[in-house]
Amino acid sequence: MTSSSAEAPITAGSAATGFGSGRRAAATVITAAEPSYDEQLRARRKRYMIMMSLRVPFLILATALYQTPWLAILIIAISIPLPWAAVLIANDRAPRKARTVMPGTINYERALPAGGREIVDSTVEDDGPGATGSSKAGYRAG
Repeated sequence: MTSSSAEAPITAGSAATGFGSGRRAAATVITAAEPSYDEQLRARRKRYMIMMSLRVPFLILATALYQTPWLAILIIAISIPLPWAAVLIANDRAPRKARTVMPGTINYERALPAGGREIVDSTVEDDGPGATGSSKAGYRAG
């Protein structure tokens, strides 16, 4: 007994490629996709480490330049807000890109038919106890 899957050719997108066939499916490339969360986190950690590692050399440079006080004060003034800026930059995610909405096409063969505009006229009949007449006669002002 032969199965139909054995006769079908194996393509890159078929389910049989990952199970024992020894071939891998080609990766799908999406050029407009954002980097993954792990990649974004790795880049933010790297920026944080670079900014924090600049603080100590700035302080050492400021102490080495104590003979020129204006330059030492400038370097210290730069190194003081570095931890604050590093934390802000590390916690900030990349802005989301604006997406363009592509108008869809309507398949009229598969679309539901338009609803009918049928008006249902209902009359209330109250023939319960104590009713004196039929309410089908309507209300007459008089």
